[in-house]
Amino acid sequence: MFIQRQPKAKKLVILVMALFVMYAISDIISVDADAHTERPLSQASLDIQLPDRPLLSFAERGLVGSEQFIHKAVTVQKGQTLSGIFTDMGLSQALLLKIAHFNEDSKRLVKVMPGNDIHFTLTPEGELTQLRYQASEFEELIIHHDMQQISTEIITHDQQIRLVNAQGVISNSLFGAGKAAGLTDNMVMKLANIFSWDIDFVLEIRSGDSFSLIYEQVYKNGDYLTDGKILAASFTNQGKTYEAVYYEDADGDGSYYAPDGRAMKKAFLRAPLNFSYISSNFNPKRKHPITNRVKAHRGIDYRAPTGTPVYAAGSGRVIEAAYNKYNGNYVFIQHPNGIVTKYLHFSRKAVKKGARVKQGQTIGYVGSTGLSTAPHLHYEFIYNGVHRNPRTVSLPKSKPLSSDLMTDFMSYATPLLSQLSHLQEPLVAAN
Repeated sequence: MFIQRQPKAKKLVILVMALFVMYAISDIISVDADAHTERPLSQASLDIQLPDRPLLSFAERGLVGSEQFIHKAVTVQKGQTLSGIFTDMGLSQALLLKIAHFNEDSKRLVKVMPGNDIHFTLTPEGELTQLRYQASEFEELIIHHDMQQISTEIITHDQQIRLVNAQGVISNSLFGAGKAAGLTDNMVMKLANIFSWDIDFVLEIRSGDSFSLIYEQVYKNGDYLTDGKILAASFTNQGKTYEAVYYEDADGDGSYYAPDGRAMKKAFLRAPLNFSYISSNFNPKRKHPITNRVKAHRGIDYRAPTGTPVYAAGSGRVIEAAYNKYNGNYVFIQHPNGIVTKYLHFSRKAVKKGARVKQGQTIGYVGSTGLSTAPHLHYEFIYNGVHRNPRTVSLPKSKPLSSDLMTDFMSYATPLLSQLSHLQEPLVAAN
């Protein structure tokens, strides 16, 4: 057998090249023994071609700052449920149930509202570690989820309350006068609701009527947020002035009271709905618009758009909830002290016979069923079997504050009522 040998010159070249490569590598990674630091690489030694691919952002790699967590915020949409949001986030329904039933604070999460934000903090594996939700204007609910254990905390943000006042004179409408006085429509409705047991705010409002009020404006971190409670208010209607002060007892229960300590809230509302205008007043000699015959119109017609909610004028029991060709859909309510109220021509009823209802509860919706020419509510007030004019009938008075609270109430209410009287002085002079 013959073995072919490499020429000596060729072997020498290979040996020299190998030594050169070893020397180059040792030069690149050598360490300066005196300085004990790694020698910097030259620019030429870094001329390496990397694959052409985009760099991931911190968020895409699950990193925010130096924390290895993923932060996501979800704005609740109309019709969206918390269950659906958890599913979209890849979180289990079992975890949602565990959170929802953990304690009273965590139950507030279930009542998420459209437009509110929920902030999730997740591990890179998608496990929930923290959830933050604005439970109210000044309270933030934080739910911690660590080692499969749940804990909650409520953070209360600072708020500032400023007292402001407003006053106005009605020329065309209450809302117009309220806007001229710098009030929102919501604040005007609050004002009207305070006196809704004494004044019918469509039928009885006149040009020249006036109002004054002292109310709260709420600020958060120095920025205006919303209007708060009305602390004191007065309303002069056709020359008669009504006054009210908001007062809380020792238990924190608040309500509006007249200067003599009687509650503004009475057994019956003057009007059982928010209406646009009244087309027919109490008139025992009214000619019926359909039959064209004179027939006693023993109630008031409140003209309003179909579907307008109608409220129970007072608490009681539904003794009739039916339909006939004259009344259309109707509801009768029996109240204490021999009083019955009747509501006719509903588009649909919201209560059944035998049901117990509270004052202000929706019992039906304005319509034009039965003998009716247009959408409206026909409302009757009957006392001991006799029809009374709902506009002028004397309603049962409310009880005053107990004697042990009157001293405290008077010390609180007197300065507010004094300030109200000063606000009214220029209005009286103007009138």
